[in-house]
Amino acid sequence: MATMTTRTVEYPADGLTMIGHLALPAGVGRRPAVLLGPEGMGLSDVERRRADALAELGYVALAFDLHGGRYLGDPEEMLARCLPMLADPDRMRGIGHAALDVLRTEPRTDPDRIAAIGYGTGGAVGLELGRDGVDLRAIGTVNATTTGRPGEAARIRCPVWAGVGSEDPIMPPAQRDAFTAEMQAASVDWRLTVYGGALHAFHHPPVDHPTVPGVGYHPQHAQQVWRDIVDLLAECLPVTEDLGA
Repeated sequence: MATMTTRTVEYPADGLTMIGHLALPAGVGRRPAVLLGPEGMGLSDVERRRADALAELGYVALAFDLHGGRYLGDPEEMLARCLPMLADPDRMRGIGHAALDVLRTEPRTDPDRIAAIGYGTGGAVGLELGRDGVDLRAIGTVNATTTGRPGEAARIRCPVWAGVGSEDPIMPPAQRDAFTAEMQAASVDWRLTVYGGALHAFHHPPVDHPTVPGVGYHPQHAQQVWRDIVDLLAECLPVTEDLGA
């Protein structure tokens, strides 16, 4: 019986050679696709497994790279690269568009049915693609209630869902309020889910290196937030059979 397959893809972005993880569902026909962005530390097996899980559900999934094949386990090094990136919407859009081009040109991808899902910095990249007017079916973010340049949220053409921990000091209530005010002013179909008692990156299993303050794994909410992401995709980007299947 046919199963999903994976392969590594290399592509240029942000002056680096990015190394992404592409997961393809069983079959040969075109399928809806998901662009999957990692936390600020960069692409890891956590995101690769999530891309694989999406492929098992019938999606073409690309877990994209942020740091040219590197995983930044040193918090100071991670912040030194991510903070300037988060302050530069055009730079984030460049990283997102480069990965999106890879996903769109994959023969198994239906280029008219793509969603962006992301965590932390990777979620901010997905939001910037929306603010840049990219035709997406849904944008889902975790730990990424980031705001953009004034007025550009009006270019978002799809539902936006954001999940955040109630105790997240990196995305605190004031930041959440600014994000939702931006979405509301732009008449975006937005939703916000607050996971009680959860810190930043609550979805990410514990790591064996130092992290920035305010990070913590919450097993119960980690499972729930994944179900919420899958539900968002089922609603906005349902898997349908292609005639070439």
